[in-house]
Amino acid sequence: MRFKFDIEPVEQARPRATRFGKGIRLYDPKKVTVFKRQLGMLAKQQMLDRGLEPFDGPLEVCMVFFRPVQASLSRKERDRRLLGVHRPTVKPDLDNYIKSTSDALNGILWVDDNCIVGLEAKKYYAERPHLIVEIRRPTCS
Repeated sequence: MRFKFDIEPVEQARPRATRFGKGIRLYDPKKVTVFKRQLGMLAKQQMLDRGLEPFDGPLEVCMVFFRPVQASLSRKERDRRLLGVHRPTVKPDLDNYIKSTSDALNGILWVDDNCIVGLEAKKYYAERPHLIVEIRRPTCS
């Protein structure tokens, strides 16, 4: 099952802390919170449109993140990045993209992210930032 979300991927940032009475409360930065909420709404809509319930049981997931190309590049370098010749090797880290995305889709595409037994992730450049999540049942090997 393949899902495409027209939203710019956002990496999971370090949590922020605030005093709460005698304790401390941790929370996501606003940019991450907004991303998770918007991605969750997009995913819920696609699940509704397809008449699907969250997937349960062992799952293999492939996440492909498409980030924007920097505006300050030469035309030649821009074309190389869009063709996938030059892939993003700069921050944000791929694992931070994975964390924010899997958190946002928890309880929506899958019952719980502990169902994920296999994961493949990639990042590319694109004219329009977006992300693709593909879910499949594991095959015996």
